[in-house]
Amino acid sequence: MSTIKDIVLVCSGRYHDIDFARLELLKLLAQHPAARVTVTDNYDLGDRLDGADALISYTCDVTADAAAAAHLRDWLHNGGRWFALHGTNSVIEFTSLKPLSVATPDRAPEFMALLGSQFQGHPPLQDFEVRPTGVRHALVDGIDAFTTNDEIYLCKMIGDNTVLLDCNWTEPVSAFESTDWQDNERRPVFYLRDHDKGAVLYLTLGHCRGHHDMRPLMDDYPAIERCSWDTPEFYELLRRGIRWALGVL
Repeated sequence: MSTIKDIVLVCSGRYHDIDFARLELLKLLAQHPAARVTVTDNYDLGDRLDGADALISYTCDVTADAAAAAHLRDWLHNGGRWFALHGTNSVIEFTSLKPLSVATPDRAPEFMALLGSQFQGHPPLQDFEVRPTGVRHALVDGIDAFTTNDEIYLCKMIGDNTVLLDCNWTEPVSAFESTDWQDNERRPVFYLRDHDKGAVLYLTLGHCRGHHDMRPLMDDYPAIERCSWDTPEFYELLRRGIRWALGVL
């Protein structure tokens, strides 16, 4: 009989179709009979984290306070694995709507240090190429360069991370106030960050949005956006990330 794996799935936040992402991740987790999943909407996890083998997060503008971040740090250092997706590293503040101006304040430094990055902005949705960096790892073995339509995440990188996949972007982004990302032309898309006995795996792809997900900024968003969720390569990265989090890759 397979050993039970306890997973905490944190899905919540703003400006994204969280229900869609949560359902897709639960369907992938259901492919692992040994997985037992607890779903929650925040990082104040208490005893649920202490007994967990893995943490998976799809959040936007949701962070941990200093105490919860310290709990996450201790859990990682003791061997926990955290698979973080898309906007997990975001803090967003709309400072103006006309013209659009978005700040990304440094409100959760302990949390971002655990993740190894903080979101600073993105250009409009567009096609771009995601490329292997040449690092050999089971997470990306056999993954060739592929094209997706998504948000190119421009992040301030923190500490030492092992980048497995990246993309290119060098132009300014007018809607976002920060320029802290302008230190390199290569933009990490899929990377590992070690924490003593544990680790964080971060995948920046995965934007999704429905008609009602921009409230209260607007009542009816004109498009349904699925982005990388429409590509087989993204689902392969998700499957591998989940297997990594479960300790079977």
